[in-house]
Amino acid sequence: MSSPSTDPRSVTKPVIPSRREFLKQTGATVGGAALAGTLSMARSAHAGGDDVLKVGLIGCGNRGTGAAKNALLADKNVKLTAMGDTFADRIADSLKSLKTEVPENKIDVVPERCFVGFDAYQKVLESDIDVVLLCSPPHFRPAHFQAAVAAGKHIFAEKPVAVDAPGVRSVLATAEEARKKGLSVVSGLCWRYHQPKREVIGRIHDGAIGDVVAMQVNYNTGGLWVKPRKPEWSDMEWQIRNWLYFTWLSGDHNVEQHIHSLDKAAWVMKDEPPVRATGLGGRQVRVQPEYGNVFDHHAVVYEYANGVKLFAFCRQQDKCSSDVNDYILGTKGKVDVMAHSITGETNWRYPPRGPQPNMYQVEHDELFASIRSGKPIDNSLYMARSTMLAIMGRMATYTGQTITWDQALNSQEDLTPPTYDWTSLPVAAVALPGVTEFT
Repeated sequence: MSSPSTDPRSVTKPVIPSRREFLKQTGATVGGAALAGTLSMARSAHAGGDDVLKVGLIGCGNRGTGAAKNALLADKNVKLTAMGDTFADRIADSLKSLKTEVPENKIDVVPERCFVGFDAYQKVLESDIDVVLLCSPPHFRPAHFQAAVAAGKHIFAEKPVAVDAPGVRSVLATAEEARKKGLSVVSGLCWRYHQPKREVIGRIHDGAIGDVVAMQVNYNTGGLWVKPRKPEWSDMEWQIRNWLYFTWLSGDHNVEQHIHSLDKAAWVMKDEPPVRATGLGGRQVRVQPEYGNVFDHHAVVYEYANGVKLFAFCRQQDKCSSDVNDYILGTKGKVDVMAHSITGETNWRYPPRGPQPNMYQVEHDELFASIRSGKPIDNSLYMARSTMLAIMGRMATYTGQTITWDQALNSQEDLTPPTYDWTSLPVAAVALPGVTEFT
């Protein structure tokens, strides 16, 4: 089976509408009794059956490839049938990797169902699939999520699900439509599918440490990958290929990476949002052009209505100490979340040899089981709120201001570029606390 070899720069790329225009257009094309009936039949057709579930992958980088592998191993009768990415080489690399890791009969991808460009997601959704994996850079998630729900597909959505407040509001609105249609929505916030984490946080909710009074979450690591710019790359291609380092694409690393830590804290708080956040951050080490416009460290204090404070720290700087741990303090004890241990009035530790199935696989196992059973999973509220929690922290560090939850959620800051094309796209200025204004 040949892999697509089209060079993305040789293809005429459509200039897709702005996000606001897109949301209006897709919203206008969905609905009506006929469509509702069709979706109902499609949903019930797979419940309790063993017919083939066709999967489409949107975003064919390393995480998308990993998600596709997990999806294909989650159910005995599932096939990957369509793939879409901004760049053809990403599809080819992903397909090559998957063919070495999953049974051959699980992959039914032909060149005619490999789609390249900004509109690739639309073509994947139109290609007779049942389940879609949304794994493109986070900026695109709200539009892709809405289109997937409009098309009646079950969804796995990588984290985060937006990079700005308008994106989060879009996801929340789309989630309502997904619930009405009985669609499963599983989030890539993978720790919620980790058995030891489920056990320890369940014990917190059961009162094992009394009332929670404070939390500290750390995601302090070294640097990640950089793809050196090639002479033939336009501004847009360079930025998308290095999406980690551009706020409009990733949300900054406190949104793209630290969201895992923040989500565990949100889980402890039963997904109730904080009242306000104050933070500091900056760009001290990664100051070269290849690092776009993101910070390399953030520190945020979130305050909750009941007095709980969440202290959140993240850093991406080489040759510094690493610390990826979470601690919960209560009136009767404390929890080391990553060690799955409780000390205090009651001491407990998850058995070292206790079940620890691969959380990335569990996400998809439970997604496909929900489709087969006709009992949808809905992770949409917490994936949106945890994303907003991270964005709120960035707002605090970028501006240097104390930001309330209501201010953050209702912010009008829209990071969407003027157009989606292959011409000049200047890099936005690096934020300056005390100078950069809250929008």
